[in-house]
Amino acid sequence: MRKTALLALMPLALASASCGRGGGGEESGLGETTTAASSAANGPTRPATFAMCASCHQVEPGKHGVGPSLVGVFGAKAGHAHGYSYSQAMLNSGFTWDEATLDKYLTAPMQVVPGTKMTYPGLKDPAQRKEMIEYLKGL
Repeated sequence: MRKTALLALMPLALASASCGRGGGGEESGLGETTTAASSAANGPTRPATFAMCASCHQVEPGKHGVGPSLVGVFGAKAGHAHGYSYSQAMLNSGFTWDEATLDKYLTAPMQVVPGTKMTYPGLKDPAQRKEMIEYLKGL
């Protein structure tokens, strides 16, 4: 119970500590299903853990927040989102965002790309990372 309560508050702490802004309204991801299944009519179902990401990232093409839009990230080269000012570290990473690279990066972003702007400490649970990657594939 205590762990659940802490996880529920984590997006708020991340928003004020690292980004200083919330995801806003329907984009917050709060209360949404944790299934990574896709729906042809509505697009991919957002996992509950995306609430942590939504404080900085958008899921609309070309709409950037503190972090870049995540639309089209899967299969793209690092630094692909036009109109977003990436860190030099990210631009120099040479990454292509596939399953293995996303899994590694989402585990510990600041360790995998020292100098990244992404101050998120990482998603430690392998099942949650897999769910997140499946969601990103559908954006």
